[in-house]
Parts: sequence; structure tokens; C-alpha cells
Amino acid sequence: MDTPRNLVLAAWMDEHGYSANALADAVNTAIGDLTGKVGGLDGSSVRDWKAGRVRWPKSVTRAALKKVTGLPAIALGFVPRRRTPPSATAPPQEDLDMHRRTVLAGVSAAIAAAAAPPAAAMSRIGTSDVERLQRRFAEIIASDHRHGGRLTIEHKAAALADEALALQNSGSASQRVRGQLYGCAASFRSSAMWAAIDGRRFDEAIAHMREAQALAEMAADPAIKFRIWSHAGTLYRHMDCPAAALAANDVARGLNINRRDPLFASLGLARQAAIHGAAGDRAATHRAIAQAQAAIDRADTDAYRPVWLTAFYDQAELDSLALSAYLALGEWETAEAHGHRCLTALRPHMHRSKAIATARVARAQLEQREASTAVRTAMAVPADAATRHPRVARMLRKFGITMHTVAPGSAAARIWDEYAHDTWKATA
Repeated sequence: MDTPRNLVLAAWMDEHGYSANALADAVNTAIGDLTGKVGGLDGSSVRDWKAGRVRWPKSVTRAALKKVTGLPAIALGFVPRRRTPPSATAPPQEDLDMHRRTVLAGVSAAIAAAAAPPAAAMSRIGTSDVERLQRRFAEIIASDHRHGGRLTIEHKAAALADEALALQNSGSASQRVRGQLYGCAASFRSSAMWAAIDGRRFDEAIAHMREAQALAEMAADPAIKFRIWSHAGTLYRHMDCPAAALAANDVARGLNINRRDPLFASLGLARQAAIHGAAGDRAATHRAIAQAQAAIDRADTDAYRPVWLTAFYDQAELDSLALSAYLALGEWETAEAHGHRCLTALRPHMHRSKAIATARVARAQLEQREASTAVRTAMAVPADAATRHPRVARMLRKFGITMHTVAPGSAAARIWDEYAHDTWKATA
């Protein structure tokens, strides 16, 4: 029986301009960075990988490959060896991902098992497998809108991305199905990225972003590419890096899908407005919001779009992004107006978005010296979000600080202090 070639690795090398010798040199350097001793691979080693003669490189080589490519070994087409019986020695710790800051050993073991099924279990991978993963993706989206930012959501999404990649090696499939599986993996990884952004775990978000970007390229799916680059713009905005945020969001806005579908264009422009607001560019903010509104007004409401977009982007989300932009500019009255429009139009499942918008409206009211009204608004944020969602909790703590600047010693300040103390104490 002929050994199957590693077409995924070959495609990655072609796309990124690596010859066998160049990739060997890069991996050798990465091995040196990891171990203190430069590796001894050469072009023939890489050719063995591409030919399928070496299907699962050594652990340090796999770690170095990930350092060079940003992808785990299974995403590069390598196939793990059959697992040893339970009585055998456990795999060494270095077989785990050496670079992730957060790793679930149990999940990693499950992924390794899924990636190396017994030969008898090899089967045809079809659209039903893709549809099953897409249903799981819809569940992740729903969980994010309800809870947002949770570490459990990030880990679950990352594990499902690895499951989608492991499925690539579990049987035969058409090229179309394989592309869809890469799209599923990219979607899950982008959700892990978003959960990390929402939870302000920025290092983890960057790691997810790099894997998601590479997977999206292999999927050749413009919609998921848009999502990932648009998320990257939001990531850098929250990291207070407006130049990088604009550059990333420009990549999303430059994709052809923006010209085909005004709803994508509107989202890109609305997020651009939030970035301009954070950068203090008043004219650009107003212009981008007006353009985002014009684009959403043109959008065909009956057109087919991916679930991640239809589940959250509408007029309410546009107003939420405008609220964020005008808050950053200090245009408190305009910000509050967009906030009320957002809260009125939000769909019932958008719990996380409602909590964020409510906290922002309270800030806009407080900055207008409406302390009592602002306290009532802030107290309307559900206690669960106020204490467990990192972004919301941070907003409300800043609200308390601002309260003592705007209305020190006031009845409103005392009410807020008592409420905040009791709320945080009750959920500690």
C-alpha cells in the first residue's frame, strides 16, 4: 500500500514560499530557540514529511514547526501514531503544546485520540460531519451571547477546532468537504479568540488569532476571513493600539465580500468607527458611522449569511458600536441616545450585549452629571454580568471611580457604594 503524501504541508509551503531546505533551516532555528541546540534537519527531512514517509515528527520538531508556521502538527497534515495501550508508559509532557499559556490536558488527550483512530474505523467524511460541527458552532455562538468572555467558552471552542482538524485525518473526503472542515476549525478558533478578547485575555487571543488566520487561508472562506480580521481590529482596539486596530480592520474591509454584501460592509465600518473614536478622530468617527448606517440600510434582509453574523449584527449592534465610539470621544449625549436605541432593539438572547450597553449608558449619564439616573441604570446590569464578565466588571468599577469624581459625597454615590459592596460580596 502506497504511503499517502502530506498534501496539506506541501500546500502550506507553496503558499508561503518555503523550499524544503528553507523550511528545514527555519525549523532548525526554532529548535535552537526551544532547546538551546540548533536542530539537524535538512531538505531531505522535509521531503520525507511531504512524501508521507515521516507521518509524525518528534515532539520537539512538532513544537518547532508550530513556532514557524503558527499551526499544530495535525493542521499541517501530520498524523499521530496509534495510541499505546493503557498499561504502556504515558506520553512525555513535551508532547503537549509547548507554547499555549492555557492548556487542558484532558482535552488534549481526547483530541490526540480522535486524531489517531484505529484503521478499522477509517471511513468517508461527508457533509453530515460538517453539519454536525456547524451545529456545535451555533451552540458556541449562543453561549457567547448569553455569557461572553468565559474561559470555558474559549476552551470549548478551541477543543472543537482541534476536533475539526482531527476529523481531517479520520477518513477520506472530497476537496470541498476538506475545505469546509478547515472553515469549521477556523470558525471555532475565531470564537475562542473572541471569548479571550471579551475576557481581556489578550495573549491567548493573539495565539488563537494566528491559528485562526492560517486555517481560514486553507479554508479559502472570505466570510470567516472577515470575521477573524475584524476581531483582530477589536482586539488591538481593546489593547489601546489604534494603528494596529485600523490596519487589521482594513484587511477585513478590503475583502470582496464587503462589495457583495452591504451587511459585511456595515459591520466593518461600524467597527472602524469604534476604532476612530478610541483614537480621538472625531471627523472620521462621524463619517464611518454614517457610512455604516447607509450600508445596513441597503442590505438585503433575506440574503443567506453565516450564523455568526446573523446572530448578532443588526441595527442594535451598530448603535452599540456608535455608543462605544461616542463615549471614547466624550460626546456623552449622542452616546446615550445610541445606547437607548441599542437597548430598545436588542434581541432577547443578547444578554452579554445588553449588560455592556447598559453599563455604557450609565457612564454617559454620569458624565452628564445625572448621578441618580446613572446609578439606577448601572444597578440594572445583572449581578452575574457585573461580577463575572471581565469587561462589564471593569466598566462598573470605573463607573464607581467616576462617581466619586463627579458627585463626591452625594446620595447617589452612597447608594452606589452600598450596592456595589453588597453585589460583589454576595458573589465572591
